[in-house]
Amino acid sequence: MDMLGSIPEAAMWDDVEHGSYAADLEVWSELAAGRDPVLDLGCGAGRVALHLAREGHEVWAMDDEEDLVEALDDRAGSSGLAVRTVVGDVRDFDLERSFGLVAAPMQLVQLMRGEQERFAMLSAVRRHLEPGGLFAAAVMDPPLIWGDAEEGSLPDVREREGWVCSSLPLGVRPDGPELVIERLRQTVSPSGELTERRHETRLDVLEPERLEAEAVACGLVTVDRLPISATEEHVGSLVVVMEASGE
Repeated sequence: MDMLGSIPEAAMWDDVEHGSYAADLEVWSELAAGRDPVLDLGCGAGRVALHLAREGHEVWAMDDEEDLVEALDDRAGSSGLAVRTVVGDVRDFDLERSFGLVAAPMQLVQLMRGEQERFAMLSAVRRHLEPGGLFAAAVMDPPLIWGDAEEGSLPDVREREGWVCSSLPLGVRPDGPELVIERLRQTVSPSGELTERRHETRLDVLEPERLEAEAVACGLVTVDRLPISATEEHVGSLVVVMEASGE
């Protein structure tokens, strides 16, 4: 486990790049109303899971990075919140439990590499839905525009325990069927030592219509699309809402 002081490095970068994002929280709250328990897939350090737990929901949360799940456990415990966490692969999981809502925020479905991986994830989700339960997945809308970041773009910055971490967007480029989002990550230690490296996030290009068509083969049918407005730091999204087809 890579650490920045007592902080797992993965949790710090999750906070820097995603922790302040709140434009979608109202959508997840609306979808979760009356649909406990809720499963947050790709939960990271708990941005959505903790929000829903604060609202009184029964929340389960899954991520494949143990450091992030441990950070979520610590945050839930220190806040007196009950969140059931699982280290697992969203493409192949069996929680022996069904859910009223399975949520996939922050373009999780676009982190799946190709239709085969999405099919595996959608199939696992379908197996975990209660009758009348919903699966809701955020996808980019509109797709990102290729090119370098605008001159004068500001980094996302967090300071904890004397460590200062910043993440500066550099641009977006196409690479076959993927979007490559490039950032410059810089870390300043309490003693003033600067380290930096480039970081890439790869997302499949995925239109809502394509996701909806793929979901049909897994027994899911689209019942709604909910927009999330763009912010200065993040592009807009569409949350595709699906339920079991009953077949």
